[in-house]
Amino acid sequence: MFDALRDDITSIYERDPAAKSKWEVFLCYPGLHAIMMHRLAHKLWKLNWKVTARFISQFARFATGIEIHPAAVIGNRVLIDHGMGVVIGETAEVGDDCTIYHGVTLGGTLLTEGAKRHPTIGRNCIIGAGAKILGSFTVGDNCRIGSNAVVIKPVPPDSTAVGNPARIINRAPEIPHTEDDIQKELRRKERIRASHDPKEHVKMAAYGVVENEVDPYAEKLAALEKKLLEQQHAIEKFEHKKHHHANSVSALEKDFANYIEKFTQMEKQLMNYKEKIDKLEKSKKGK
Repeated sequence: MFDALRDDITSIYERDPAAKSKWEVFLCYPGLHAIMMHRLAHKLWKLNWKVTARFISQFARFATGIEIHPAAVIGNRVLIDHGMGVVIGETAEVGDDCTIYHGVTLGGTLLTEGAKRHPTIGRNCIIGAGAKILGSFTVGDNCRIGSNAVVIKPVPPDSTAVGNPARIINRAPEIPHTEDDIQKELRRKERIRASHDPKEHVKMAAYGVVENEVDPYAEKLAALEKKLLEQQHAIEKFEHKKHHHANSVSALEKDFANYIEKFTQMEKQLMNYKEKIDKLEKSKKGK
Protein backbone atom coordinates (compact mmCIF):
# COMPACT_ATOMS: atom_id res chain seq x y z
CA MET A 1 0.00 0.00 0.00
CA PHE A 2 2.81 2.40 0.89
CA ASP A 3 4.67 1.48 -2.31
CA ALA A 4 1.54 2.33 -4.32
CA LEU A 5 1.22 5.65 -2.45
CA ARG A 6 4.87 6.48 -3.15
CA ASP A 7 4.37 5.67 -6.86
CA ASP A 8 1.25 7.87 -6.95
CA ILE A 9 3.06 10.82 -5.38
CA THR A 10 6.07 10.48 -7.66
CA SER A 11 3.87 10.12 -10.74
CA ILE A 12 1.82 13.22 -9.89
CA TYR A 13 4.95 15.25 -9.17
CA GLU A 14 6.50 14.26 -12.50
CA ARG A 15 3.36 14.84 -14.59
CA ASP A 16 1.98 18.04 -13.09
CA PRO A 17 4.12 21.13 -13.85
CA ALA A 18 2.33 23.00 -11.04
CA ALA A 19 3.67 20.59 -8.38
CA LYS A 20 6.71 22.11 -6.66
CA SER A 21 7.51 19.27 -4.28
CA LYS A 22 6.35 15.79 -3.31
CA TRP A 23 5.27 17.09 0.09
CA GLU A 24 2.99 19.55 -1.66
CA VAL A 25 1.50 16.65 -3.66
CA PHE A 26 0.94 14.59 -0.51
CA LEU A 27 -0.64 17.41 1.49
CA CYS A 28 -2.51 19.49 -1.08
CA TYR A 29 -3.74 17.27 -3.93
CA PRO A 30 -7.39 16.19 -3.46
CA GLY A 31 -7.09 13.70 -6.32
CA LEU A 32 -4.42 11.82 -4.37
CA HIS A 33 -6.51 11.91 -1.19
CA ALA A 34 -9.54 10.55 -3.10
CA ILE A 35 -7.45 7.69 -4.53
CA MET A 36 -6.03 6.86 -1.07
CA MET A 37 -9.49 6.67 0.50
CA HIS A 38 -10.83 4.73 -2.48
CA ARG A 39 -8.16 2.04 -2.05
CA LEU A 40 -9.32 1.50 1.53
CA ALA A 41 -13.00 1.56 0.54
CA HIS A 42 -12.36 -0.86 -2.34
CA LYS A 43 -10.70 -3.39 -0.03
CA LEU A 44 -13.60 -3.17 2.42
CA TRP A 45 -16.07 -3.57 -0.48
CA LYS A 46 -14.34 -6.79 -1.57
CA LEU A 47 -14.50 -8.00 2.05
CA ASN A 48 -18.28 -7.45 1.86
CA TRP A 49 -18.18 -4.48 4.28
CA LYS A 50 -20.28 -2.59 1.78
CA VAL A 51 -21.91 0.00 4.04
CA THR A 52 -18.57 0.95 5.59
CA ALA A 53 -17.03 1.14 2.13
CA ARG A 54 -19.84 3.40 0.92
CA PHE A 55 -19.49 5.59 4.01
CA ILE A 56 -15.76 6.07 3.31
CA SER A 57 -16.48 6.90 -0.35
CA GLN A 58 -19.11 9.44 0.71
CA PHE A 59 -16.68 11.01 3.18
CA ALA A 60 -14.09 11.22 0.39
CA ARG A 61 -16.73 12.90 -1.79
CA PHE A 62 -17.43 15.43 0.98
CA ALA A 63 -13.72 16.08 1.58
CA THR A 64 -12.48 16.22 -2.04
CA GLY A 65 -15.48 16.73 -4.34
CA ILE A 66 -14.56 13.47 -6.10
CA GLU A 67 -17.05 10.60 -6.07
CA ILE A 68 -15.62 7.12 -6.73
CA HIS A 69 -17.82 4.12 -6.11
CA PRO A 70 -15.96 1.66 -3.84
CA ALA A 71 -16.53 -1.17 -6.36
CA ALA A 72 -14.77 0.73 -9.18
CA VAL A 73 -11.34 -0.55 -10.20
CA ILE A 74 -8.65 2.18 -10.26
CA GLY A 75 -5.17 1.37 -11.57
CA ASN A 76 -1.79 2.56 -10.36
CA ARG A 77 -0.42 6.07 -10.79
CA VAL A 78 -3.80 7.56 -11.73
CA LEU A 79 -3.83 11.36 -11.55
CA ILE A 80 -7.14 13.09 -10.85
CA ASP A 81 -6.16 16.71 -11.43
CA HIS A 82 -8.22 19.44 -9.70
CA GLY A 83 -10.86 16.75 -9.31
CA MET A 84 -13.99 18.70 -8.37
CA GLY A 85 -17.07 17.05 -9.86
CA VAL A 86 -15.42 13.79 -10.99
CA VAL A 87 -17.83 10.83 -10.84
CA ILE A 88 -16.65 7.24 -11.40
CA GLY A 89 -19.38 4.62 -11.38
CA GLU A 90 -19.65 1.20 -9.78
CA THR A 91 -18.47 -1.01 -12.66
CA ALA A 92 -15.99 1.47 -14.14
CA GLU A 93 -12.36 0.46 -14.62
CA VAL A 94 -9.46 2.91 -15.02
CA GLY A 95 -6.08 1.66 -16.24
CA ASP A 96 -2.62 2.57 -15.02
CA ASP A 97 -1.07 6.01 -15.63
CA CYS A 98 -4.34 7.69 -16.62
CA THR A 99 -5.05 11.40 -16.10
CA ILE A 100 -8.57 12.56 -15.30
CA TYR A 101 -9.50 16.24 -15.07
CA HIS A 102 -12.32 17.91 -13.16
CA GLY A 103 -15.94 17.40 -14.14
CA VAL A 104 -15.38 14.00 -15.77
CA THR A 105 -18.14 11.38 -15.56
CA LEU A 106 -17.58 7.68 -16.16
CA GLY A 107 -21.26 6.80 -16.17
CA GLY A 108 -23.60 3.97 -17.05
CA THR A 109 -26.59 3.81 -19.39
CA LEU A 110 -28.12 0.55 -18.14
CA LEU A 111 -30.22 -0.05 -15.03
CA THR A 112 -29.61 -3.80 -14.81
CA GLU A 113 -28.27 -4.77 -11.40
CA GLY A 114 -25.06 -6.77 -11.50
CA ALA A 115 -24.36 -6.00 -15.17
CA LYS A 116 -21.33 -4.15 -16.51
CA ARG A 117 -22.77 -0.65 -16.90
CA HIS A 118 -19.76 1.68 -16.92
CA PRO A 119 -16.78 2.17 -19.26
CA THR A 120 -13.35 0.58 -19.12
CA ILE A 121 -10.50 3.04 -19.63
CA GLY A 122 -7.20 1.68 -20.94
CA ARG A 123 -3.69 2.55 -19.82
CA ASN A 124 -2.10 5.99 -20.24
CA CYS A 125 -5.30 7.79 -21.23
CA ILE A 126 -6.08 11.46 -20.70
CA ILE A 127 -9.69 12.54 -20.14
CA GLY A 128 -10.20 16.29 -20.47
CA ALA A 129 -12.28 18.49 -18.19
CA GLY A 130 -16.03 17.98 -18.39
CA ALA A 131 -15.85 14.88 -20.60
CA LYS A 132 -18.61 12.30 -20.27
CA ILE A 133 -17.94 8.65 -21.10
CA LEU A 134 -21.25 6.81 -20.91
CA GLY A 135 -21.78 3.08 -21.40
CA SER A 136 -20.18 -0.31 -20.95
CA PHE A 137 -17.53 -0.11 -23.65
CA THR A 138 -13.74 0.22 -23.79
CA VAL A 139 -11.56 3.25 -24.40
CA GLY A 140 -8.25 1.88 -25.71
CA ASP A 141 -4.75 2.52 -24.41
CA ASN A 142 -3.05 5.87 -25.04
CA CYS A 143 -6.30 7.64 -25.93
CA ARG A 144 -7.11 11.32 -25.50
CA ILE A 145 -10.66 12.45 -24.72
CA GLY A 146 -11.08 16.17 -25.34
CA SER A 147 -12.70 18.52 -22.86
CA ASN A 148 -16.53 18.35 -22.79
CA ALA A 149 -16.58 15.42 -25.23
CA VAL A 150 -19.52 13.01 -24.86
CA VAL A 151 -18.29 9.51 -25.69
CA ILE A 152 -20.98 6.88 -26.26
CA LYS A 153 -19.07 4.39 -28.45
CA PRO A 154 -15.78 2.47 -28.12
CA VAL A 155 -12.60 4.39 -28.86
CA PRO A 156 -9.72 2.45 -30.49
CA PRO A 157 -6.21 2.65 -29.01
CA ASP A 158 -3.97 5.64 -29.81
CA SER A 159 -6.94 7.81 -30.81
CA THR A 160 -8.29 11.21 -29.87
CA ALA A 161 -12.03 11.79 -29.45
CA VAL A 162 -13.64 15.24 -29.41
CA GLY A 163 -17.10 16.75 -29.72
CA ASN A 164 -20.68 15.87 -28.82
CA PRO A 165 -21.25 13.12 -29.73
CA ALA A 166 -17.53 12.37 -29.79
CA ARG A 167 -15.79 11.66 -33.10
CA ILE A 168 -12.35 10.23 -33.68
CA ILE A 169 -9.61 12.49 -34.99
CA ASN A 170 -6.08 11.50 -35.96
CA ARG A 171 -2.87 12.73 -34.39
CA ALA A 172 -0.45 14.00 -37.01
CA PRO A 173 3.22 13.22 -36.30
CA GLU A 174 5.44 16.06 -35.15
CA ILE A 175 8.12 16.28 -37.85
CA PRO A 176 10.90 18.92 -37.71
CA HIS A 177 10.75 20.75 -41.05
CA THR A 178 13.88 22.90 -40.98
CA GLU A 179 17.47 22.49 -39.88
CA ASP A 180 16.78 24.89 -37.00
CA ASP A 181 13.85 22.72 -35.84
CA ILE A 182 16.01 19.59 -35.97
CA GLN A 183 18.76 21.25 -33.91
CA LYS A 184 16.21 22.47 -31.33
CA GLU A 185 14.82 18.95 -30.98
CA LEU A 186 18.32 17.49 -30.55
CA ARG A 187 19.16 20.11 -27.89
CA ARG A 188 15.90 19.36 -26.09
CA LYS A 189 16.66 15.62 -25.99
CA GLU A 190 20.22 16.29 -24.80
CA ARG A 191 18.90 18.56 -22.04
CA ILE A 192 16.46 15.84 -20.95
CA ARG A 193 19.23 13.22 -20.81
CA ALA A 194 21.42 15.53 -18.73
CA SER A 195 18.64 16.70 -16.44
CA HIS A 196 18.07 15.33 -12.95
CA ASP A 197 14.56 16.80 -12.81
CA PRO A 198 12.01 14.03 -13.49
CA LYS A 199 9.58 16.60 -14.86
CA GLU A 200 11.81 17.01 -17.92
CA HIS A 201 11.22 13.39 -18.87
CA VAL A 202 7.44 13.60 -18.96
CA LYS A 203 5.40 15.17 -21.73
CA MET A 204 1.71 15.19 -20.84
CA ALA A 205 -1.08 16.39 -23.10
CA ALA A 206 -2.95 18.72 -20.76
CA TYR A 207 -6.76 18.42 -20.90
CA GLY A 208 -6.45 15.84 -23.68
CA VAL A 209 -5.30 18.45 -26.18
CA VAL A 210 -2.45 17.27 -28.40
CA GLU A 211 -0.48 19.49 -30.78
CA ASN A 212 -0.78 18.95 -34.54
CA GLU A 213 -3.99 16.95 -34.32
CA VAL A 214 -5.92 16.78 -37.58
CA ASP A 215 -9.71 16.68 -37.48
CA PRO A 216 -11.01 14.71 -40.52
CA TYR A 217 -14.21 16.76 -40.48
CA ALA A 218 -12.16 19.96 -40.62
CA GLU A 219 -10.11 18.48 -43.46
CA LYS A 220 -13.27 17.65 -45.41
CA LEU A 221 -14.67 21.13 -44.80
CA ALA A 222 -11.39 22.67 -45.98
CA ALA A 223 -11.45 20.48 -49.10
CA LEU A 224 -15.07 21.48 -49.80
CA GLU A 225 -14.20 25.14 -49.29
CA LYS A 226 -11.28 24.80 -51.72
CA LYS A 227 -13.52 23.08 -54.27
CA LEU A 228 -16.14 25.79 -53.84
CA LEU A 229 -13.53 28.50 -54.48
CA GLU A 230 -12.38 26.66 -57.61
CA GLN A 231 -15.96 26.44 -58.85
CA GLN A 232 -16.48 30.12 -58.09
CA HIS A 233 -13.36 31.05 -60.07
CA ALA A 234 -14.53 28.87 -62.98
CA ILE A 235 -17.97 30.55 -62.94
CA GLU A 236 -16.39 34.01 -62.85
CA LYS A 237 -14.15 33.06 -65.79
CA PHE A 238 -17.15 31.76 -67.73
CA GLU A 239 -19.14 34.91 -66.95
CA HIS A 240 -16.20 37.02 -68.18
CA LYS A 241 -16.05 35.06 -71.44
CA LYS A 242 -19.82 35.27 -71.81
CA HIS A 243 -19.72 39.02 -71.27
CA HIS A 244 -16.89 39.31 -73.81
CA HIS A 245 -18.82 37.26 -76.38
CA ALA A 246 -21.98 39.25 -75.67
CA ASN A 247 -20.05 42.46 -76.36
CA SER A 248 -18.70 40.95 -79.57
CA VAL A 249 -22.18 39.90 -80.70
CA SER A 250 -23.53 43.33 -79.84
CA ALA A 251 -20.78 44.95 -81.90
CA LEU A 252 -21.57 42.65 -84.84
CA GLU A 253 -25.26 43.49 -84.56
CA LYS A 254 -24.44 47.20 -84.66
CA ASP A 255 -22.19 46.73 -87.69
CA PHE A 256 -24.90 44.71 -89.45
CA ALA A 257 -27.47 47.40 -88.66
CA ASN A 258 -25.13 50.04 -90.13
CA TYR A 259 -24.70 47.95 -93.29
CA ILE A 260 -28.47 47.58 -93.63
CA GLU A 261 -28.91 51.31 -93.19
CA LYS A 262 -26.23 52.05 -95.82
CA PHE A 263 -27.81 49.51 -98.17
CA THR A 264 -31.21 51.17 -97.69
CA GLN A 265 -29.71 54.58 -98.48
CA MET A 266 -28.04 53.19 -101.63
CA GLU A 267 -31.37 51.65 -102.65
CA LYS A 268 -33.07 55.04 -102.27
CA GLN A 269 -30.35 56.68 -104.34
CA LEU A 270 -30.82 54.06 -107.08
CA MET A 271 -34.56 54.71 -107.07
CA ASN A 272 -33.88 58.42 -107.45
CA TYR A 273 -31.48 57.77 -110.35
CA LYS A 274 -34.09 55.53 -111.99
CA GLU A 275 -36.77 58.20 -111.68
CA LYS A 276 -34.45 60.79 -113.25
CA ILE A 277 -33.60 58.43 -116.11
CA ASP A 278 -37.32 57.74 -116.75
CA LYS A 279 -37.99 61.49 -116.87
CA LEU A 280 -35.17 62.03 -119.35
CA GLU A 281 -36.47 59.25 -121.62
CA LYS A 282 -39.98 60.70 -121.55
CA SER A 283 -38.67 64.15 -122.46
CA LYS A 284 -36.70 62.70 -125.38
CA LYS A 285 -39.80 60.94 -126.71
CA GLY A 286 -41.79 64.17 -126.43
CA LYS A 287 -39.35 66.00 -128.61
